[in-house]
Amino acid sequence: MPGYMFNIDGGYLEGLCRGFKCGILKQADYLNLVQCETLEDLKLHLQGTDYGQFLANEPSPLAVSVIDDKLREKLVIEFQHMRNHAVEPLSTFLDYITYSYMIDNIILLITGTLHQRPISELIPKCHPLGSFEQMEAIHVAATPAELYNAVLVDTPLAPFFVDCISEQDLDEMNIEIIRNTLYKAYLEAFYDFCKNIGGTTADVMCEILAVSFFFCGNTAANEKWHVPISYLIKVRFVRVP
Repeated sequence: MPGYMFNIDGGYLEGLCRGFKCGILKQADYLNLVQCETLEDLKLHLQGTDYGQFLANEPSPLAVSVIDDKLREKLVIEFQHMRNHAVEPLSTFLDYITYSYMIDNIILLITGTLHQRPISELIPKCHPLGSFEQMEAIHVAATPAELYNAVLVDTPLAPFFVDCISEQDLDEMNIEIIRNTLYKAYLEAFYDFCKNIGGTTADVMCEILAVSFFFCGNTAANEKWHVPISYLIKVRFVRVP
């Protein structure tokens, strides 16, 4: 019976995802790209792929940074389109994907305020996948303490901050510790969410997240999340003595 009802919530998104997959550049495309002598040649070739006219309005000469920004913008638009049409549990799953970028953005903002840089100068440097509605409200933060309170109240990362970080931790020496602590809390929450969904989602994502947990320096991953050391060696996250 669930198979008959799938198209109601997931049919459009599945078709969209299949279309995105078909739009991934093939080996032949990359062979043509490596033969391009200029960025203009690269732009011309990409116009014949699913990337289409994404650089059409960019004046010459092109810069690598412009191409990078436009590619990221295209990715974010497509991701947000999928998120806007998703229902549970897919909507929450896609939200979890954005949380890692939010953590990077928040750490960037905290580091900037510690160096007395205005938030308005830092916002453009944040990754667009990690943006959130309340980010504009963080503009009022002028000190690490104010930023901490804004994060606690106004962002989806609030549960991770409440459980593992205090306002007193916001000094320059603890930034990397804060980042790792937030990632640990985030990965654990994402792991539990995927495990509760079960099925293929749990089989695939729990292994990926466990390896990510290990890669972040948490060597207990193989004990807590049952990741075989042989697998970690296989994916080259552990060096053989």
